[in-house]
Amino acid sequence: MNVAEPNVEEGIEYWSTQPASYDGVLGGFGTGSLPRIDSLGSRLFLLNLYPELSTVPSAFKPLDTTAETPRTRALDVGAGIGRVTADVLLHLVSDVTILEPVEPFVLEALARTRASVENPTSKGTWRGLSDGSKSVTILQGTLQGFHPLKPHHAKFLDRVGFQPPRPESDIGQGFDVIWCQWCLGHLSDIDLVSFLKRSHDSLKKHPRALIVVKENICSDTDDGKPQEIFDDQDSSLTRSDLAWKTIFQQVGLKLIREQVQEGLPEGLFVVKMYALR
Repeated sequence: MNVAEPNVEEGIEYWSTQPASYDGVLGGFGTGSLPRIDSLGSRLFLLNLYPELSTVPSAFKPLDTTAETPRTRALDVGAGIGRVTADVLLHLVSDVTILEPVEPFVLEALARTRASVENPTSKGTWRGLSDGSKSVTILQGTLQGFHPLKPHHAKFLDRVGFQPPRPESDIGQGFDVIWCQWCLGHLSDIDLVSFLKRSHDSLKKHPRALIVVKENICSDTDDGKPQEIFDDQDSSLTRSDLAWKTIFQQVGLKLIREQVQEGLPEGLFVVKMYALR
């Protein structure tokens, strides 16, 4: 049986009707425990992969070290209003590029970054933007046409926070972390393979760089085959664990670590994190 494929325009149209808030991007779960549990799970997952990103002094960061810490860069795709950037990535990395196609969401992300500079003591301030130690670059565009080594192909809205001597100097340099959460279901298998291949190519400049995929998963079929379930409300696919791993293998990505996100509200799909290189 053939499963319907996502339509990017229909997906954008659906999400454009949702509030540009945590509740809107999280399907009504933005005011409960889900955002905090999800963000903590993501941070711990990333720290297990990159313990040197820890902000707590440790064997990786002795108290008496004078060595300059290299800037680390992350790409947050399908970023919505920037929830993952604000609550996960900016706690650990230096510079984040946000890519989001839905205009109300990306404009809200832009507003939140600017508010973090203008009102640094207000609730919800994004870490490191007011003192210029970190940066967020806001791009508007879809994953279907995006290449991590050519981010200028998306619409540039602003860069807030740290400004290097030549702001264009890091364009095309790739990323240490490419974070994909609750957005890849809007890609058909063909588009997903193509995007992951482009991302994989960008990792070759950074041998330790990683792609992290964090998505809902459905069960495999009763006879152990991969499964995809289409949601015609937002024009997206939910893939099973084997469906994801089949695609990773097809792209040539090596699965470094996998983990189920624990503690989410009952009644939701299982959410799983995959680290790929």
